[in-house]
Amino acid sequence: MEADGYRCRSSRALEGGQSALPSALLFSAGLLGNLLALYLLGRQRLRRRRASAFYLLVSGLAATDLLGKCLLSPVVLAAYARNRSLSALWPAAGGAAGEPGRLCQLFAFLMAFFGLAPTLLLLATALECWLSLGHPYFYRRHLPRRRAAALLLGPAAAALCALFCALPLLGVGATVQYCPGTWCFMRMAGGPRGYSVLYASLLGALGLAIGLCNLASMRSLYRMARRPHRRSCASACPADAPPRMEELDHLVLLALMTVLFAVCSLPLVVRAYVGAFAADFNENADLTALRFLSVNSIVDPWIFIIFRTSGFRKVLHRVCRRLNSKKAAPPQLL
Repeated sequence: MEADGYRCRSSRALEGGQSALPSALLFSAGLLGNLLALYLLGRQRLRRRRASAFYLLVSGLAATDLLGKCLLSPVVLAAYARNRSLSALWPAAGGAAGEPGRLCQLFAFLMAFFGLAPTLLLLATALECWLSLGHPYFYRRHLPRRRAAALLLGPAAAALCALFCALPLLGVGATVQYCPGTWCFMRMAGGPRGYSVLYASLLGALGLAIGLCNLASMRSLYRMARRPHRRSCASACPADAPPRMEELDHLVLLALMTVLFAVCSLPLVVRAYVGAFAADFNENADLTALRFLSVNSIVDPWIFIIFRTSGFRKVLHRVCRRLNSKKAAPPQLL
């Protein structure tokens, strides 16, 4: 056991008893899911004259998840194939004992980046849904170039995330190699751990903001359902206003992705706070938290794929119609 509690911090070979099969299966599922999601989004784009800001943001989310899988998973599989840790595959410049290698530092940066960047895109999608439902006049009057804004938001979010996630490379925080030697991430226990608490707090704050936006959107959608549908809206409403059922589809999809994000990010937030106030070097718990964080980019596209199936959406629409018919005297359709 190392002096600081991380037993694989300076190891050059992988810890025994580990298999590359789970990593290979997760990589295959993530790659296939994100490719299928992008294909479905591309077909949706061809059916429309213009892609909405919502679909542009969801496409950016799927592309980001796909890029993360393509950059991170092959490194893990290469470490298993050569039975060498990340620090051994590309050692540090001076080769000092205990120092994370260059590949380890790069892997930690990419892990932090692809954990934070999709969260910002998810928040932007939640804000877009909330504004379109709760403040439609402001949304259409003051945000006429929302498609261009959605296209520019991706690079801007990536730049901000890259700057924040590069702080450990500049001396703010520290990087450590986790067992079995195929993972590197920021230090969450012992030594400088303020950055890990800041990262976890940022993830938690973004998750809370996404949840609040979704709740506000649900409230607006409920008010729309309770309001009598006026025929005069056909002439007063904008021509490009999406029907209420489409808004419901967007909201349900966003809510499902938000629940998945909360489940996958909560273990990392808990481990970061536990390590900040106690010298807890439970690497199995840390590894579980890191795997939960990486699973988010794997399951996200499959949620989108399942939701886009006609059978799932028909069941959802039928349930909404029955609820509306029971609550209102005249039947009101979402």
